[in-house]
Amino acid sequence: MNPPVNKEPYQQAYYPPMPTAFTRMMRTNVLWQAIRFVVINLKMLKLMRKSH
Repeated sequence: MNPPVNKEPYQQAYYPPMPTAFTRMMRTNVLWQAIRFVVINLKMLKLMRKSH
């Protein structure tokens, strides 16, 4: 398998984008994670209810 062409070291395309301060805060905020957990579970329950 051939290596990617644009992955030469020290080029802009080599490094992943850095998350913003807001993104880092949302990833580490326990309250936000709890809200997302509830929302995702409600979506799954809705999907399961439709299948029966």
